Amino acid sequence: MDLRQLRVLVMVARHGSITRAAEAVHLTQSALSLQLKALQQSVGTPLFRRTPRGMELLPAGRALLPHAQAALTAIESFEAAASALSTQVSGRLRLGTILDPDFLRLGALLGLMLERHPALHVDVSHGTSGWALSQVRGGELDAGFYLGVPDDRRLHTAVLTAFRYRVTAPRAWKERVARADFATLARLPWIWTPPDSVHNRLLSAKFAALGATPRIAAQVDVEPSMLDLVRAGVGLSLVRESLARAESRAGRVALTPITLDTELALVCLERRRKEPALATAFALAEEIWRADAG
Repeated sequence: MDLRQLRVLVMVARHGSITRAAEAVHLTQSALSLQLKALQQSVGTPLFRRTPRGMELLPAGRALLPHAQAALTAIESFEAAASALSTQVSGRLRLGTILDPDFLRLGALLGLMLERHPALHVDVSHGTSGWALSQVRGGELDAGFYLGVPDDRRLHTAVLTAFRYRVTAPRAWKERVARADFATLARLPWIWTPPDSVHNRLLSAKFAALGATPRIAAQVDVEPSMLDLVRAGVGLSLVRESLARAESRAGRVALTPITLDTELALVCLERRRKEPALATAFALAEEIWRADAG
């Protein structure tokens, strides 16, 4: 006995007709009849009888039908599980992160990876935007989040969202900066960042356009420290718009009119973009951000 014979038993019982059962399983009537005959010989007893209304199950057929259906269901479940395994991704993904995990949707991304691809292990490293990019270029990271769109054909870039920075000041400077243009703000003390950070890239371009040199009161490399220094009255800094507004409503900082726009992207080497782990990471990240945008 084989699976084809079990399918014949189920189809003939379901349709009550050799003709309709043969059509359902794409066999000729004679081929289906031979399969049914072979099954009845295997079990040693007739399973159907012919009547004017078609094929009718005999007691032996009624007894065996649930077992045939269960066997076929089990095979279908096995095939589905095997198919799912063939599409699962395994291995190791080294991912570079920046900013804070909530902004990156990092928890959602890692959770979705674990749910759909439990054999994929993710190692997460944190640093500045430029650091993540250099690590991807050098092969120390497989993929990394980046602020902006790098001008590098060696890289594959997926822009996940656009967002805005606000030039933010100590709360004591509120009246002083409320209507100030960038030329005025450029003369005030600034909290500066390393060259590989997005803050440095954005602000350096603004200062260069003015032909001005920033007055650097302090230099830090993480956003929470930058915000702490603004609160402490040390100088101006770029703060993400949503965070800057929340800090302003709480009375901890003052907002200037100056905003600068950038993007959050995920990057990897172009030549590696189709590797299963990387293709999976990009697809899931884009899925999460599309869902949030919707």
